[in-house]
Amino acid sequence: MRQRGKFMLLELDSGQVVFNPMLTGRFQLALPGAKLPTKTAFVLGFGPRAGGPPRDAARWTRAAAWLAPNPESVEVRYRDPTQMGKVYLAPAGVDRPIPGLDPELGPDADDPALTLPVWQDRIKRHPGELKNLLKNQGFIAGIGNAYSDEILHAAGLLPFRKRSTLAPEEVAALHAATGTTMTNAIAGLRQRVPPTFETQVRDFLAVHNKGGQPCPRCGTRISEVSPSGFVTSFCRGCQR
Repeated sequence: MRQRGKFMLLELDSGQVVFNPMLTGRFQLALPGAKLPTKTAFVLGFGPRAGGPPRDAARWTRAAAWLAPNPESVEVRYRDPTQMGKVYLAPAGVDRPIPGLDPELGPDADDPALTLPVWQDRIKRHPGELKNLLKNQGFIAGIGNAYSDEILHAAGLLPFRKRSTLAPEEVAALHAATGTTMTNAIAGLRQRVPPTFETQVRDFLAVHNKGGQPCPRCGTRISEVSPSGFVTSFCRGCQR
């Protein structure tokens, strides 16, 4: 299993299963026989595991209390209450393009190769407002509506600023905020989410969806607008 932007790719001997969960797709880890959540679209069954975890298992999952014991079979269920997400089957040897996947994607937001010089070079090619820039998967992959608000707050930049108005130090601040925001979010979710991976947890966000509450940095009341139905949250006090 690997991640690319907003996609999850399950590599099998017979090909790939590619998930694009979009806004409401969720994964659940459960023992066979446990009640299926509503709108479950896909179930992957795994038999008993022999020995310890594989050598390439993610370090944060090793000896995790929420993992089933080795003799137990487990299931990974994919559910989507609004049926907005997509699941693609890509058999080995079949040329089946996945909409939105490579080569259309930019580098992942947490890619170590996305250094400041690379960021500075890429950002020159993308005009327009900063929030739209961060959500542009061709510029950088994996950032959506909520985390674009969080990154811009961390960088102290208004979402409706034009990229062309940024000073060099602001470009650098946006790069640094992207890395720290995504790294901190991943660490926080790893602590808060297991074993209920199907539950969305956003209690640690600073501004997104917190209109009317005080900004955690300056105390100004957080502003909120909803262009095209998507909430944008920001602080007029400390974002410029």
